[in-house]
Amino acid sequence: MTTETEHPRRPFLARGSNVIRCEQCQMPAKACICDFQVNAQAQARFWLLTHRKELYKPTNTGRLIVDTIRDSEVFPWSRTEPDTQFLDQLHDPEFDPYIVFPEGEGYEERMVEFEHKPGRKPVFIILDGTWRQARRIFRQSKYLQDVPVIQPQTQRKTRYNLRKPNEEHHLCTAEVAAVMLAQMGDQVSADLLDAYFDVFNAHYYASRRSRVVEGVDDAKALLQQVISGRESG
Repeated sequence: MTTETEHPRRPFLARGSNVIRCEQCQMPAKACICDFQVNAQAQARFWLLTHRKELYKPTNTGRLIVDTIRDSEVFPWSRTEPDTQFLDQLHDPEFDPYIVFPEGEGYEERMVEFEHKPGRKPVFIILDGTWRQARRIFRQSKYLQDVPVIQPQTQRKTRYNLRKPNEEHHLCTAEVAAVMLAQMGDQVSADLLDAYFDVFNAHYYASRRSRVVEGVDDAKALLQQVISGRESG
């Protein structure tokens, strides 16, 4: 498994570099969300191909997927030197991988709908970066050219308020993952990831403005209910 422990954190030199952060959730210490972290056994797992400029950004939401959905992994993207473990898993018949990406010209024949395949574990490959970076990953990675592509089916507008998207329908990485879980019929896991994202979003936003966290009581209650149930079990 390729994780952040194999890619030691470097100093974050952009905005927020002087903020004292929780070592576990990487949130500002005063906004730590570790108490709401669940580890759900979803019906699918995620492989994040993450652009190098996203790997160390504290506002990156890909890590929320790894924190929430068991067996999900992060791989640093390279056009010419792809991660060998990623390639091994990509060609392992145990897995049924799909690239999550909108339909477009030039790859119509690769577009598919999700279907459960007996004996194979569904995997959604998410290209983790800005929209421009994701398009570059999709078009310049020759080792992905034979992988089927699945489009998120949603009319959602993004709830992410830490960065301004080019379009309201451009969802952040964690939001896309939640849509895909719901799309394959795993609404329970989708709701947990959505709830954890909402807690992250609200806590980070409030910490930037030195405000009280608001609007996520239901999300916190759902996550705490799951955590309490596991602890009592």
